Amino acid sequence: MHQKRNLYIENAPMRYRALGQLKTPISPIGIGAMSFTDFYGETNTKKSHDILDAAIDLGINHIDTSDIYGSGLSEERIGLFIKANREAKKFFRIATKGGIERDSSGGTRFNNSKEYLTKCLENSLERLGVEQVELYYVHRREAERSIEEVTETLQSLVKSGKTKQIGFSEISPNSLALASSVFPVAAVQSEYSLSTRYPELGLIQRTKQLGASLVAFSPVGRSLLTDAPHDESKVKAMQFLRENPRFVEPNLSRNIRATESFRSLARQMGLSAAALAISWLLTKDSHILPIPGTRSVDRLKSMADGASRKLSKADITEIEKTLPLGWAYGDRYSTNQWIGPEKYC
Repeated sequence: MHQKRNLYIENAPMRYRALGQLKTPISPIGIGAMSFTDFYGETNTKKSHDILDAAIDLGINHIDTSDIYGSGLSEERIGLFIKANREAKKFFRIATKGGIERDSSGGTRFNNSKEYLTKCLENSLERLGVEQVELYYVHRREAERSIEEVTETLQSLVKSGKTKQIGFSEISPNSLALASSVFPVAAVQSEYSLSTRYPELGLIQRTKQLGASLVAFSPVGRSLLTDAPHDESKVKAMQFLRENPRFVEPNLSRNIRATESFRSLARQMGLSAAALAISWLLTKDSHILPIPGTRSVDRLKSMADGASRKLSKADITEIEKTLPLGWAYGDRYSTNQWIGPEKYC
């Protein structure tokens, strides 16, 4: 780590937002640390640490990970960075997730029991090398267990001092309301971008009503909203994408063609396509927090440009005219990928 740099949020080079009801100051964009594993392509510890190092220089203090990412590898790499750079422990606001359990055959199931979630969080803290995380999510809901019971478990984890705030990933607006009747839910994580606008059908509204943040993952459409969308050869190397309807031909080619005009518009506005996609999200509402993932420092810097660009109403109109509601070919998940996330509306 460089010896001289600003590790305090009041000196950050970007305007901070508020996370949850505690209004913890948080960078407008975060880092989705699934990219610290080989999920979207080969990487290593050095590349992950380069991203974290650049994040500090950019004022990005929001790191989002999970115990399931690389079977703990993402958390381990973050923990190694913190161990080697102790000031980073105070700077980063770490969010992690639990509740997905691997079985003996290599498959997964959802387990939201108090015993399992407590064990998951304790293991995550050990890998991360911290005593407390800013935010702890239930990664996927266990359908057989009431969300009120699960929220009571999360409340107990706050009382234990192991997490400051709680959240859920991919739940419906009504599930959020039920959970919030037990204890304040600081954040709901959901896919949201110009290619997936489902949260506009109630989740954006309900999170804002309840004082929760909406943490938007895949904000650049899993590459479709960038200057270099994945082609078929890259998709074939990624198990998740080669099973995803939007990346299966002929949908992939159609989606790349459909986004060409968006890339052209971004160039006209002096931004990368990814930065424009990020800026659009941040303009939609002040409680929205995109968490793009990347293995490239240059791409991280490019996306960070989107956090400093203010879009006008005319800009938003032009962007949404270029990529109107429903433009994408194919569902955002396959049948198997839809197991766990809650549909609504």
